[in-house]
Amino acid sequence: MLNYVSFGEPVGVPLIIVHGLFGSARNWRVLQKRFAEHRHVIAVDMRNHGESFRSDVNSYEALAGDIAEVIDAQGGAADVLGHSMGGKTAMVLALTQPELVRKLIVADIAPVAYGHTQAGHIEAMKSVDMAQVTRRSDADKQLVEHVDSAPLRAFFLQSVALEDGGARWQLNLDTLLAEMPKIMGFPALNNPFDGRTLFLRGAESDYVLPEMQDRILGKFPRAEFAKIAGAGHWLHAEKPREFQQAVEAFLVS
Repeated sequence: MLNYVSFGEPVGVPLIIVHGLFGSARNWRVLQKRFAEHRHVIAVDMRNHGESFRSDVNSYEALAGDIAEVIDAQGGAADVLGHSMGGKTAMVLALTQPELVRKLIVADIAPVAYGHTQAGHIEAMKSVDMAQVTRRSDADKQLVEHVDSAPLRAFFLQSVALEDGGARWQLNLDTLLAEMPKIMGFPALNNPFDGRTLFLRGAESDYVLPEMQDRILGKFPRAEFAKIAGAGHWLHAEKPREFQQAVEAFLVS
């Protein structure tokens, strides 16, 4: 089963947090603790990420199955919050095993195939000579040759583990690269999810566009839409207080 971090008393309906590509449960630690002031909150490391197991498969059907195991272990249905790749995973779970999902929050992603790819970022990470890394700053000096954005490099570097035997990526980069077409896509699923769903996007992001709304409503007929001003795709990191307020307002409504 997936590695996960749990906060809050294990009573009531838990909130499961599903991170995006290249992320981990630790990226959500601050928000997870805030949500846990009122409920049980579990943040997972997805397969091929963090401390979870490695696999040659990274399809959304497999990812959704992993989350289903975590929910089953809690003894019932859960509220599920997913960002980006985690949002697609959460949607596939709701569409295929709706009995496990009470409410669904999808952060800045839609149930569509995207034309861009993250393969270049994987190649950049693969180019880092980890034998020369004793501190994350060592990896940053190599990564800067391929990734201009300092915040993006800082995000990637959270997945560098520094151990006695040397440094390593806590990402299965080879599988993520091979499975990139699946990660950018979305499986063909016809049965809609009739539960309440919030599509929460960053106002400055182009991941959820107006022309996608019909596609969303076709699969999630009870979808509600909201946006966070001044935020892009990483809305939970850019505007954490506003993100927290929007999620909690939806969950208690």
